[in-house]
Amino acid sequence: MKSQRFNSNLRYQSVMAHEQFVSWSEIDSLVNTLTDIITKSSRSFLTITTLSRGGMIPSRLLADRLDIEEVLMDKKTVSSDSLVVDDIYDSGKTFEGVLARTDNPTELYFATLFARCGRSYPAQLVYARQTDSDAYVVFPWDKLEFERASR
Repeated sequence: MKSQRFNSNLRYQSVMAHEQFVSWSEIDSLVNTLTDIITKSSRSFLTITTLSRGGMIPSRLLADRLDIEEVLMDKKTVSSDSLVVDDIYDSGKTFEGVLARTDNPTELYFATLFARCGRSYPAQLVYARQTDSDAYVVFPWDKLEFERASR
């Protein structure tokens, strides 16, 4: 089902009726929560490994808060000594792909802002919050891309 939304260009656009929009303020809160979880763990990391697009901004924000200077992107192999960051744990496909490229899969530490509700989660996953539903999560950095795709 689609609904109409009035955009800033004074045109109506059609968008999915089920989205979960996330504000920058919420991102800040989620990053703080995730920072607390990671800091309280027994792990320390010298680097963050992320995937281009979704994980870029959360990785940068976490790197600042955790005082990690090096963020690696789209690596063919992933060190289990690196904190792996993405925006959301959804279907598990991204996680499985990273796990397959990790030198020691049992030691992988995979951190996300959101985890899709109603899923089972791997032991290596930490997240700040579950999604409210199965709705598509629209992050502030995805907003324009989402609007273009919804036209």
